[in-house]
Amino acid sequence: MGILSGYTVLDCSIAMAGPFAAQRLGDLGADVIKIEPVSGEWQRHAPAGGITGNEINVSFLSLNRNKRSLAVDLKSEEGRAVVLRLVEKADVFIQNYRAGVASRLGVDYDTLSAINPKLVYVSMSGFGEDGPYAKRPGQDLLLQAMSGAMMSTGRAGEPPQAAGQYLVDAITAYNAFEGALAALLHRERTGEGQKVEVNMLDSIATIQMQELSVFTVGGKPQQRSAEPHAHVYIRSPYGTFATQDGYIALAMPNFKGMALALDEPRFEGLDEETVGWEDRDAVFALTREAIAKFTTEDALSRLEAQGIWVSPVYGYADLVADPQIAHNGTFIEYDHPTEGHVKTPGFPIRFSRTPSELKRGAPRVGEHSSEVLEAAGFSPDEIAAMVAGGAVKVMGS
Repeated sequence: MGILSGYTVLDCSIAMAGPFAAQRLGDLGADVIKIEPVSGEWQRHAPAGGITGNEINVSFLSLNRNKRSLAVDLKSEEGRAVVLRLVEKADVFIQNYRAGVASRLGVDYDTLSAINPKLVYVSMSGFGEDGPYAKRPGQDLLLQAMSGAMMSTGRAGEPPQAAGQYLVDAITAYNAFEGALAALLHRERTGEGQKVEVNMLDSIATIQMQELSVFTVGGKPQQRSAEPHAHVYIRSPYGTFATQDGYIALAMPNFKGMALALDEPRFEGLDEETVGWEDRDAVFALTREAIAKFTTEDALSRLEAQGIWVSPVYGYADLVADPQIAHNGTFIEYDHPTEGHVKTPGFPIRFSRTPSELKRGAPRVGEHSSEVLEAAGFSPDEIAAMVAGGAVKVMGS
């Protein structure tokens, strides 16, 4: 039994951040009911990498395990009534609609908290529920661009580069997950529900705690250099370097160790805390030249022998095959009724007494509509009428 066994989560979110947060709650044992349109949630129709799957694309599959699907038309009176009845006994409600949509659909916090004062209502947005940017689209790349983070890496004079992941979505998901847990703890202590607001702009800004404080408190501006340093506020060398057959990553080495490891006497006598800051480009260029003489394996062994922080640069194939990943059980594997054998990232948090578990893979559209509605007290005749009228979809109907 997971830690959140016995809690019910209504997941009305779409795309990545909201579904990811709800999935984490499901991984901890909560009964997550994915409330989606009768045509299926948006992410079912927008496959990352163009990987469409047999019936469920990989994007949806990866973000919606441990959920049951209730397919309902929230724009209809009957559909809205279904959701409001579920709210009566729910513990958490998650939505990431654009500003004003929740109110138009009748599932805003004021409406739902009047029905269930103990409800934890998690509202996720791109920029905040109000303010000058409230109606802007909260898209990952756009938020990366506005966060300032892109201007901390790469070469001066060249276009800033985005992270290779949906970074802002993931961070926002974890903030929502954390907020929901904290609000549930408060409710356990006081009996009070509350509204939890999370937005993408604040999420990506606040994880830059050190960098932004160096700027706001220390007054040191971001200043990219001619060489592609991996961070403007860390001394050189710091970044990735080509070997004869690949790449390695190198972080804040001592120069005496570099001289010995790479047979490069030009590092001798240099003070890393002085030259590493004052002549970053020259140090970076020297490091690049020295490392290029070795294979990846040779460079790694030489640098590690001197206690220098160094790592290979992996692609996904390398990561999946890594022995530490295997030891940690980072990936979980299961068989899905339509998508076959699935291998996907699993549970990053480990509990000694209440471990996370896989109860079900991502649901098909309306796969659990009947059982969810029956548990909420709807009769078979009522369910059949709603299906016939289009307010609810049952898988196969």
